[in-house]
Amino acid sequence: MRHLIGKLGAMLLVPLLLSACASQSTPATRYVLPGAQLASPPASPAGTLQVTSPRLPHYLDVEGIVMQTDDITLREANAHQWAEAIGRQLERGMRARLSKALPRWRVVRDAASDDQAITLRLEVDQFQGRQDGRAIASGQWQLIDPQGEVLAMETFNADTPLEEDGYPALVRALGKSWDKVSEQIAQATMAVRP
Repeated sequence: MRHLIGKLGAMLLVPLLLSACASQSTPATRYVLPGAQLASPPASPAGTLQVTSPRLPHYLDVEGIVMQTDDITLREANAHQWAEAIGRQLERGMRARLSKALPRWRVVRDAASDDQAITLRLEVDQFQGRQDGRAIASGQWQLIDPQGEVLAMETFNADTPLEEDGYPALVRALGKSWDKVSEQIAQATMAVRP
């Protein structure tokens, strides 16, 4: 009988020990996308540019930073996550970058009410690290006039090599790829309305 009670006690202790180990796991490291701060709006702007929140595929609209491990496999990191939804970070980062690149423009979120504003629509297809040590940002952008007509539309495909291994280097390289996309959009915006 004593032997049976000893086995039963050991069986009850195993789940408790496993749950204790699981609860002591290391919390995820959280990252913010690097980028510029919003510039002060001009006193008399040449125009207003409204930046919409980018459309993202489901596999990017996740907490974990995405790594592409081969031509068809994507993995979401469990221990390396975005501190805020990546769509919000991309939109805010694009506004900040464009406010610096277009000092004569008022760059705002799409919630602003300006019936003369040009709207920037973004669709992001890739925003991830690749196993070959590159940070990829690709998709399409459109500049839309107040009447809903497309003024300019381009695809983008920016990639930046990582300076070293690791997720901090990947996040910094993704920020540089997003810099390249914003430069392309700023040039097109100046061509539409100087």
